[in-house]
Amino acid sequence: MNARIKDKIVELEAYLAELEEILPRDFEEYSTNFEKKAACERYFEKIIEAVVDLAFLAIKDARLKPPEEDKQAFDLLAEAGVISPELAERLRNAKGMRNIIAHDYGSVDDELVFHAVANELEKDVKEFIAKARRGLQKS
Repeated sequence: MNARIKDKIVELEAYLAELEEILPRDFEEYSTNFEKKAACERYFEKIIEAVVDLAFLAIKDARLKPPEEDKQAFDLLAEAGVISPELAERLRNAKGMRNIIAHDYGSVDDELVFHAVANELEKDVKEFIAKARRGLQKS
């Protein structure tokens, strides 16, 4: 595994740890504490951006043809057997949510974002990191 991939994984793990420190204990706290909500949304953005970066690094390392769009990166990794199709779909959906948050496409569903940050993001990112490590060690 190359040094850039290792560095990206370290970056992702640091972001996850920092998010865990600021994550509100429940939706009520999230929805009423503007600073925590904004910080959680920003960490969500940063984490997904780093996941996409890692996906592209993994694609390059595996000598796969780069995708035309960011979301397709996860499908390429699934087709190559690095991650499962289910994880690819969850990461595509997270990328879509990141775009909504970052670019203010319409209104953001706070409950949906909190649920993703509190219950899904860490699990999916850690699974992606583990699968990427295993897949890249094989290549």
